[in-house]
Amino acid sequence: MFQSFDNVIDPSVGPARCAALRQELLRRGLDGFLVPRADAHQGEYVPPSDARLEWLTGFAGSAGMAVVLADTAAIFVDGRYTIQVREQVDTHVFQPQHLIETPPSEWLAGELKAGQKLGYDPMLHTINGARRLGEACASAGAELVAVETNPVDAVRHDRPAAPLGLVSVHSDDLAGEAAPAKIARMATAVARARADAFVLTQPDSIAWLFNIRGSDVSHTPLPLSFAILPAEGRPQVFIDGRKLTNASRDHLAELAGIEAPASLLPALEKLGHSGATVMLDPDWAGAALAAAVSEAGGTVRHGADPITRAKAVKNAAEIAGAKAAHLRDGAAFARFLAWFDAAVAAGPLDEIGVAERLEAFRAETGKLKEISFDSISAAGPNAAICHYRVDRRSNLTIPADSLFLIDSGGQYEDGTTDITRTLAVGTVPEEQKRHFTLVLKGHIAIATARFPVGTSGAQIDALARIALWKAGLDFDHGTGHGVGSYLSVHEGPQRIAKTGHAALEPGMIVSNEPGYYRDGGHGIRIENLELVMPAAQIEGGERPMLGFTPLTLAPIDRRLVLAGMLSAEERAWLDAYHARVLAEIGPLVDAGTRAWLERATAPL
Repeated sequence: MFQSFDNVIDPSVGPARCAALRQELLRRGLDGFLVPRADAHQGEYVPPSDARLEWLTGFAGSAGMAVVLADTAAIFVDGRYTIQVREQVDTHVFQPQHLIETPPSEWLAGELKAGQKLGYDPMLHTINGARRLGEACASAGAELVAVETNPVDAVRHDRPAAPLGLVSVHSDDLAGEAAPAKIARMATAVARARADAFVLTQPDSIAWLFNIRGSDVSHTPLPLSFAILPAEGRPQVFIDGRKLTNASRDHLAELAGIEAPASLLPALEKLGHSGATVMLDPDWAGAALAAAVSEAGGTVRHGADPITRAKAVKNAAEIAGAKAAHLRDGAAFARFLAWFDAAVAAGPLDEIGVAERLEAFRAETGKLKEISFDSISAAGPNAAICHYRVDRRSNLTIPADSLFLIDSGGQYEDGTTDITRTLAVGTVPEEQKRHFTLVLKGHIAIATARFPVGTSGAQIDALARIALWKAGLDFDHGTGHGVGSYLSVHEGPQRIAKTGHAALEPGMIVSNEPGYYRDGGHGIRIENLELVMPAAQIEGGERPMLGFTPLTLAPIDRRLVLAGMLSAEERAWLDAYHARVLAEIGPLVDAGTRAWLERATAPL
């Protein structure tokens, strides 16, 4: 259940493993190979059997790609991991590149030579991703070549077996809609898209559609599987039968045909031979799936996974579950905060000890199924690594007179939580309080935003940054991500970010988490989950408006707030939020925590 702090790969393994891969490429007649941080489902978490990028390079982040050529190699990461990559990877072997500023396709166009062959595994690259890479190769006069078997697997002699996590049934009471109704609704969407079938490659879509949950990957209850949803007729689910209990097998068998994963490509070829039009999401489906259909004579139609949006808009039962989960989680988190203040004052405390204690408080609810991601427990300069993951080697004792950042969450059957708080340890320097208050102003700007129906997260992202921008500062990650219902803690299509172009709709859950990070110094982030709701009518207004209401209920550290930097409206919001925290969480905690909570939520 809890995270491991021992999974550390020594960067010194990089040279030997890269050399072994180059030998295998030479044997196959390839001049290079692409190693993405992805499995065939493109999920945030990949099982150890598919953690090829981490095995090869040591990089443990959630997004990235390595390119290995005969005489050079590079690793591409986004802005969240620019510090982490240099700590985990031998940069003499793999040159770090910014995934956005210098994407792999651009780098390859400058590095490849005419006539060279660059290999890739077509199950691990999306249709659109493979197209961009193919165009980059062509511009250099090179060729992108699909491999039948992955050369990394050929040299990775200790590769673990694929996971066999058991599948469970997610009750209709929690799901809010029975699986047959969901299947009928989504089959209609496939028909409207003028397709004969849609191929589901994202396990969270499959889990939602069939009202099942799994245990194949860390922290997210996913059954690794594929499915074919026809516009008419019976769906097919491609899953290892050893994962099914009697109950989950009976449940699935009433809804769909059950096939082995190895049967997926033949099933797609059969559809192709029949002349079917098969819809695939080009941003998620592997290139191999499109090839199986088209090479058999079928038509591939590109379209977004229709389940993605349906899953994102929570129904009444899911919203009620999210609220219940956040009350339970908020009480556990309040107990943790009260403990932290006493423990950090009493003596040495380290990052791992804090993460373990928080996880224990959540477990004591008796309802925790898993943590929703590896807790980011970060002291001092480690907090400047926005997606820092503590391990035995990096574990810091929390220094006096500093900031401590804790980003964590829980998976409960009725909801998924995610919260970040930045905490004062001793006497914090004035500059760090100023940075904290700037971040808080951005958080409040999002929390109090009112926006017309149809507004996207990209349109409101700047609200979280304006106070920082005025101070010449910014943060290099999105302001918010969508959250699932006992599913992925990072869910689309909604997000608050420069690239968040999906419209925000009532029933969606999104995080509100602006931050600030000073390399080698300190890091700050304040995160609540917010529910999108219709907003009260604005006097004199002409259009229906939407807004947010916080699901997360936990104090924001008042000791770090420079009250003079806040407007009257901002102070009123903070005081009202804290009053709500006390009113709703106070009755759920012990007397000692309640006394601490009253102090922590007092008006500014």
